[in-house]
Amino acid sequence: MELFIISFILIALAFAGIAIKIWGKKDGKFAGTCASQNPFLNKEGEACSYCGKLPDEIGDCSTTKKAS
Repeated sequence: MELFIISFILIALAFAGIAIKIWGKKDGKFAGTCASQNPFLNKEGEACSYCGKLPDEIGDCSTTKKAS
């Protein structure tokens, strides 16, 4: 029972932290959603699956329509 309570509290704190981050950000948007901009996540230089930008095209995913 103690493990369940501790787990529940930790999960509640995680959700509260995310909610506070969304509430505190302008328009409730997360910054840096393009994984292609992160060299640790994109070692092969692939295009972003969300917006289609390549790693050398630095910018925000929300400014480009999703590639089909």
